[in-house]
Amino acid sequence: MVKKDVSQDTVELLKECDAGCKMAIDSMEQINKFVTNDQLKTIITKYNGAHIKMEEDIHRMLNNIGAEGQEPNVMAKASSWVQAQVKMMMKGDSKQAASILTDGCNMGIKSLCEYKNAYKAADEKSVAMCEKLCDLETKMAGELQVFL
Repeated sequence: MVKKDVSQDTVELLKECDAGCKMAIDSMEQINKFVTNDQLKTIITKYNGAHIKMEEDIHRMLNNIGAEGQEPNVMAKASSWVQAQVKMMMKGDSKQAASILTDGCNMGIKSLCEYKNAYKAADEKSVAMCEKLCDLETKMAGELQVFL
């Protein structure tokens, strides 16, 4: 049960951050199976680890306020999986992998900014976590640019 002094906006923002982390982790793990370039594999592994740690932190925050995590939207997850599989099977080079992951980072940033703006009554800690996740996505997209 969610603590009484916690705003619904805080809960919803953290849930969306949780779902976003899970979606990113799934995507990176799926794409990394196709990657043969050691430098790209290292970048994906580094950011996958950072997302896993962040998801654990978000999960801990949710637990502390008495809320449950959230799974990514089933349709979005399925669509992402199918698109990545098809694209990587057709032309599974480093450029394609970086392109798919960059698109994912950009969609993540866009969604997180929308949620942060929608849940204006969210507490400072949840907003800071959302911004930290956006920063992580931005850094990842930047490191992937050399492969595009």
